[in-house]
Amino acid sequence: EQGRLGGDDPAIARALYDLGELYQKQGRLREAEAKFSEALEIFRSEEGEGGQFFAHTTHQLGLICEGQGKLDDAMVMQKQALRAYRRLFGKVCQNVGVVLSTMGSILRQKGLLDKALAKWERAHEIYCTLFGEDHLESAAVLANMALVLWETGKYAEALATEEKTLGIQRRILGSDSDPVATSLLNLGVHYSAQGMLDEGLAKLEEGLGIVRRIHPERNEMEARFLCSFAHIYECQGRIEDAV
Repeated sequence: EQGRLGGDDPAIARALYDLGELYQKQGRLREAEAKFSEALEIFRSEEGEGGQFFAHTTHQLGLICEGQGKLDDAMVMQKQALRAYRRLFGKVCQNVGVVLSTMGSILRQKGLLDKALAKWERAHEIYCTLFGEDHLESAAVLANMALVLWETGKYAEALATEEKTLGIQRRILGSDSDPVATSLLNLGVHYSAQGMLDEGLAKLEEGLGIVRRIHPERNEMEARFLCSFAHIYECQGRIEDAV
């Protein structure tokens, strides 16, 4: 097909993009990177660096570089995607929010926590403007912000942000859902880490109840809750309950 249409045909670029996505889903990142890189050169020649396909492809390449630990290359790709999306759609659009959130993840992995937090704060502002506070994209960004707040020692802020995330998830997904259970687990662990053992236990008890209702079979999430219970019981001197 590439020979029939010519190597720079946009249809070939889109086929290469689709193949890159397939490899990406299969975890074949080096092969995905090669296909996206081929597609990118065609899109660049066809629409320049301000086109929609160019933006999508640079974003995907950034994700693949990040997945391979090539963080500097990943950031270069995401910056290109960000410039293209802003030219196409303005500074407040979902694509810009997604790229900013991805950049936050890269910066956190590089240990640049203040810069990561700034990217997630901007992404959160965009999602709130577009969708309102009660949106799963907003909740996901808040959860990432809470991680950085913990890592920078801002514990009260981190707990408040996690509680906010939990509230959004409850309102959108209902109480019996995996994301709500995960947030309760994290809150239980973090309250107990701050010496608030009763608050931690209350979160863990609620979360374990959810897990057992929606996953009646034994599972990895239940094991994580039980380990967290054991740690709190040990801190309380309840050794028999801990074992």
